[in-house]
Amino acid sequence: QVKSCHLSAALLGEDSEISQEQLYELLKYAALGKCHNAAQPSWCRIYHQSHLAGVVVVVLHEMSQLHFYRFYLQFKHLRRMFRHRFTLAPSANFPLSLYGEGTNLKPQNTPQGLTSTSSECITKSSDLQCDPIIQRYGEKKQGLTSYTLTLEEQKKNDYPIEGSPGCKGYISTECDQQRTDSSPLFGLDCEMCQTAKGNEVTRVSLVDARGQCLLNELVKPESTVVNYRTRFSGITRKMLLPVKTRLSDIQTRLKKMLPHDAVLVGHSLNSDLQALEMIHPSVIDTSLLFARSEGRRFKLKFLAKAVLGKEIQCEQKLGHDPTEDARAALELAQFFIEQGPTKVAELNLEMLLTAEKLAEVSQNKAVLQPQGCGFQEQLNEPPPLSKPCFLDCLQVTGQKPLLLGRQGLDSSGLCQSNLSTSNKQILQRALEDVPLSKFSIIQFTLGPEYLASHLHAGLHEKVSSKLTDMLTIYAGPFEENFCMKSVKKEFGRCGPIQSLTVVTETFQPYVCIQYEVLEAAQLAVECLNGAEVAGSCIKVQRPVTAAMLDCHVLIKELELDVENQGVIYVAGLKKSLTETDLQEEFSQLKDLETLFLPKDLQSGKHRNCCFLKFQKTQSAVDALEAINGWTMKGSELRSRNALAPGHLWKWIWQMNHSNGKQGKHIFYEKMEQLSDSEQDLRKKVKKLDLHIKKLYRSLQKNTLCVVLFPGVNSTHGSQPGLGLMGIKDDEGRSAC
Repeated sequence: QVKSCHLSAALLGEDSEISQEQLYELLKYAALGKCHNAAQPSWCRIYHQSHLAGVVVVVLHEMSQLHFYRFYLQFKHLRRMFRHRFTLAPSANFPLSLYGEGTNLKPQNTPQGLTSTSSECITKSSDLQCDPIIQRYGEKKQGLTSYTLTLEEQKKNDYPIEGSPGCKGYISTECDQQRTDSSPLFGLDCEMCQTAKGNEVTRVSLVDARGQCLLNELVKPESTVVNYRTRFSGITRKMLLPVKTRLSDIQTRLKKMLPHDAVLVGHSLNSDLQALEMIHPSVIDTSLLFARSEGRRFKLKFLAKAVLGKEIQCEQKLGHDPTEDARAALELAQFFIEQGPTKVAELNLEMLLTAEKLAEVSQNKAVLQPQGCGFQEQLNEPPPLSKPCFLDCLQVTGQKPLLLGRQGLDSSGLCQSNLSTSNKQILQRALEDVPLSKFSIIQFTLGPEYLASHLHAGLHEKVSSKLTDMLTIYAGPFEENFCMKSVKKEFGRCGPIQSLTVVTETFQPYVCIQYEVLEAAQLAVECLNGAEVAGSCIKVQRPVTAAMLDCHVLIKELELDVENQGVIYVAGLKKSLTETDLQEEFSQLKDLETLFLPKDLQSGKHRNCCFLKFQKTQSAVDALEAINGWTMKGSELRSRNALAPGHLWKWIWQMNHSNGKQGKHIFYEKMEQLSDSEQDLRKKVKKLDLHIKKLYRSLQKNTLCVVLFPGVNSTHGSQPGLGLMGIKDDEGRSAC
């Protein structure tokens, strides 16, 4: 019996923005599994990867998150098919990023077995001269002082420096003695969590030159923890509950433990020292020591495997072990010092040679033949690949990647050309060929006439305007000398208020309230319409504009969005309550999975509301019933179903603070007809939605499908992208 594959991704709140590299990480593991040095993604998890029937990536060319929410109702099927959604950082050259050939592909994404002795490397002296390590350090061995960062290098790489404006209050290690090549080395690594203040230390490890652990201590952050980052840090709320040690205690202990000529070693050590709020004058940073061209860096996990032959940060462990990481960084520095730059350069050269061999094999096999629809005219000579991508690895294993799209959209040269085709033709070819391929990339487009920068600007203005209207409510009428404080208090119990102004154009006073979250505005309409506030029986309504005539439809569809299933919004919280307090208060609720406490992105303070995600939808329904009218620390709570998916909260906040419509006092505005171009665009989006539905329905069970709105990153402005993903189950839905 074939096991069902499923996907796990904790994408609630501000952690749901995914970089191009993280997306590549997911696709590589889904396509290759543990072969070719592919590892589970850091931000989500695929269970039973070996049973995946295939991977299908649908790219909606030149479309962004803005398009999805502008045409939310038109994307009827797309928004119902996938359980996981994330904001995608935009890329200047998305196809290259996706295929793994661009600058986002780091050298750790290379096949296993790259390390060897120098006698096995086919290198030339002239090649060594071009290596960044040789160019920086020369070929001869040198003492450790030659590899410590200069003051300028520390400033360039954001190290805390004595007297810098950002280092006010930082503690110096007072290790001010002259360094020599015999000065002692100490490996340092910290694990951090995200708090209202920023990154704060939760664990510190220090090892001596022999690798012996001198310090391995848990630290309680000063501020409220927003995200424990357990997947990386290994830290949980339960672990920190009994901890009494504070950052000041660790600073004092480190000052006592380090001799006056100590040299600290770490991987991206600037982050650790910033979190420790400590200044140390002499450091070796292994992420910079093992230099690469164009400022790229190796990950510590890769270096430990390739140089030391050690496996660290294993998938079986929960989070990173800071002692293991500190020891690995120390040993890497010791290897570099003892073996010299030439030995290290030869290791890097061997990786490049292996990558070139992989590229030659893939080109000689000529696997990427025309599949009915090409991206670009074939180049006379295919461009040399300086780094391997997982498509090459697929070809070496005998699998044939399928790439379908429209002419002129891709600049990678991976596919041969064909005549320009329509989305319908691409779909027909995909329905025929996708079942025959383990990895497919299907690229649709709305057409060049809809991709102009001024149209993006128009979309942004319309989405921003509608969002502002949905966040705004009008309440009244009130008596002439009503108490504004009472109004603000009552409406504030529905959620965080962005602005509150009095409307004076009416016979009796009204109040215009703009909220920061959609749920708060809807809660105010539902709870306070017809209620008595500040001595008056009031009416609560949204602005009446042309764009708002279908607001009730949009609200209903947002409630039914798969991203919001099992998620409820709770308002009326006292700001003095911490995340720990809320975890304890809500612990009695059955099947509670995640608590997300939004915060002001400028001040870092949390708001008077939170989102609760439950493992089961029915548990969320039960919790909603239990919480309404619940009193917590003397404050009565209000709650409702969530409307804005977690990935959208930060985007809403940014748009809410960037538009110019705050506090407008207009009830009615002139009806404007949609332009012909926008009417046509809506029809095209509907057709595109149907194409994706047909393609998804044709996929086999256990197929990972990822739909990408790549985002826009150009001189005219930047818009984040959007990703939707899921593994198809027996019933044609996306499995969790």
